[in-house]
Amino acid sequence: MDYRLRQALPEDEAWQFAIYASARAAELARTGWPPAQCEAFARQQHHAQQQHYARHFPGSVCHLILVDADAGETVAGRLWLDERDDRLHILDIALLPAWRGRGLGTRCLLDLAERAEASQRALGIQVEIHNPARRLYERLGFIADGQSQGLYQAMLRPAGACPAHTEECLP
Repeated sequence: MDYRLRQALPEDEAWQFAIYASARAAELARTGWPPAQCEAFARQQHHAQQQHYARHFPGSVCHLILVDADAGETVAGRLWLDERDDRLHILDIALLPAWRGRGLGTRCLLDLAERAEASQRALGIQVEIHNPARRLYERLGFIADGQSQGLYQAMLRPAGACPAHTEECLP
């Protein structure tokens, strides 16, 4: 699936929130809270996440993932990336529900793996331990990087883990 990345702008805040809220919708549905309370909580958490990334990863960049659709180019998700000397570190990758399960996330990860490989860097990400996407990361050559920290596991795809953009990495 073809896509392109565009750095998120302040006027993209509504998209940013929509992507964040969609990634947390299942969790919030289990709370039994009324919709207004779920939205208020999601907005607070979204704001806290952005502040955390800005404070702890000041060089990171948030990109919108754009795809060509019937109505023209549309936002499909976001990729928040921190480029380090030794690795590309994914702070967040999330797709809107309509774009999940269509190979777009895999394509983004393979492109990042190729980019990391070209610069002889690893590719890293923090993953919630029970996140089903963890299986995808493992198929793409990511391995646990140290012990889990609470609900999160650092994962690393070392340079040379498997050839990027080949079916060898996929199930």
